[in-house]
Amino acid sequence: MKLLDTKNCCIQEWPEPIVRVQSLAESGVPVIPERYVKPPSERPVLDCIADEVNIPIIDLSGLYGEDEVRKETLNQISVACKEWGFFQIVNHGVKPELMHEAREVWRQFFYLPFDQKQVYANSPKTYEGYGSRLGTQKGAILDWNDYFYLHYLPQSLKDHNKWPTVPVSFRDVMEEYNVELVKLSGRLMKILSTNLGLGEEYLQNAFGGENIGVCMRVNFYPKCPQPDLTLGLSSHSDPGGMTLLLPDHSVSGLQVRKGDKWVTVQPAPDAFIVNIGDQIQVLSNAIYKSIEHRAIVNPVKERISIAFFYNPKSDLLLEPARELVTLDQPAQYLPMTFDEYRVYIRTRGPQGKSQMESLKSPR
Repeated sequence: MKLLDTKNCCIQEWPEPIVRVQSLAESGVPVIPERYVKPPSERPVLDCIADEVNIPIIDLSGLYGEDEVRKETLNQISVACKEWGFFQIVNHGVKPELMHEAREVWRQFFYLPFDQKQVYANSPKTYEGYGSRLGTQKGAILDWNDYFYLHYLPQSLKDHNKWPTVPVSFRDVMEEYNVELVKLSGRLMKILSTNLGLGEEYLQNAFGGENIGVCMRVNFYPKCPQPDLTLGLSSHSDPGGMTLLLPDHSVSGLQVRKGDKWVTVQPAPDAFIVNIGDQIQVLSNAIYKSIEHRAIVNPVKERISIAFFYNPKSDLLLEPARELVTLDQPAQYLPMTFDEYRVYIRTRGPQGKSQMESLKSPR
């Protein structure tokens, strides 16, 4: 097999000058620049979205109830992973106060003066820091958002010098938040693994045991004067293992593909939105699905969300679990490391499910 060429991961500079979307929005422009206008086939049809449907909401307290309740909760998670690739969890063990504090410290960062934020400007070499575009293709159509990307694990990539210092509580809040989400992710990995019949440690061990990767992308979606022409984040599936999203409960914006429709997720109070990433789709031999999703924007409200990515060790080869490969269901994907796989995101930006298609094993 010919592996991907990873040299483009090390591009030092963006191909064009960076424009902060928040600055555009605050300038009061009535028309968005052409570089943010999506092709007609990719534009959201805001009055035809399937709002009457929502992704499953699962109460994790059922895992600690009587046997029948525990079995039903496990089954709800299994069905959600197979049919949706997304679900919301409540009673997950993370304090609501901590969730609110995490959103607030990031909101305060994005409200800082431009010069203070610009100190953290990122580059395509690692994406870590304050950014406004994904992908390095010159002339690409951009998304209507700014973001901040941070590494947390492994420790060798964690650099507090790249973390904001304002507000003063930022680092303490985000350290506690990340510790709690690592624990929660570990519990979820055991559940997913058990539901696949692999033994509760299989997926975690396939990810590298304790040598996992954890990173965070905080998305800030400013108000947009023409939300029907653009997207806050283009359609994609997450390239890593599993994502825990802390949404903004004041305004919805996440959309999940269900068949040929886009479902606008209605966040439950104090819930995390969990979604399966491409690497778990690979390990499960496509029993669990990583699903396309995107973000729409709003003409009168800004929105902030915190995506926590729980990923495999970057240099491990990942392939379908042998226990899940049969004559009726042969291996769907070729082996590849996460490092090689995520080159797509770092060069091309969001591209629907084309990343997963690239991994498929020839028949």
